[in-house]
Amino acid sequence: MSAKELQDLLNFIANSGLDEVHIEGSDFKIRVKRHSNVQQVIAQPVITAPVVPPMQQVAVTPSVPLTTPIETKAEKVAESNTSTGKLVAIKSPMIGTFYRASSPDKPPFVSVGDEITAGKVVCIIEAMKLFNEIESEVSGRIVKVLVENASPVEYDQELFLVEVS
Repeated sequence: MSAKELQDLLNFIANSGLDEVHIEGSDFKIRVKRHSNVQQVIAQPVITAPVVPPMQQVAVTPSVPLTTPIETKAEKVAESNTSTGKLVAIKSPMIGTFYRASSPDKPPFVSVGDEITAGKVVCIIEAMKLFNEIESEVSGRIVKVLVENASPVEYDQELFLVEVS
C-alpha cells in the first residue's frame, strides 16, 4: 500500500466517525484506533516462511580410491584367458551402495566366469533407501568384479569387466 493510499484511508476513517478499524491485505495489515482526536496506525507486514533454495551437491575427489578391486586366483586365470576377447565394463548408472546379492544370505547375482546376457541383473545399487537392480547391457562372460560388496560407488564407476561374446 502506498503512502498516498494510506493517507486517503486515514482521511476516510476520520470522516466516517469510526473509532477502530482493522484492514488486512495479502501483504499487509492495518489497525487504526481513534481516541479523543488522536489516530494511531499500526502497519504490520505479513510474515511468510522463507524460501530455502535446494542444497547443491559438491563433488568430493578422495585422495584414496573409495573401492579396491577384488582379485582371486580364479579371476587371474580368467583374465589370462581373455587375450582374444574384447573387454567391456559394466558401469554404475548412479551414486549409491553396491551390493552383489539381494540379501546377505543369498548368493551373488553373478560371479567370475558366469555367462550373462543383456538384461540380466548383475547387482543392486542402493540410493536414498531405494534398491535399484542394475542390468547388463552386454552379453558375455564376467571376467572381473571391480567393487567390494557393500561399498560406495560413484556415477559411471566400473563395476564388472565382461568379455563380450
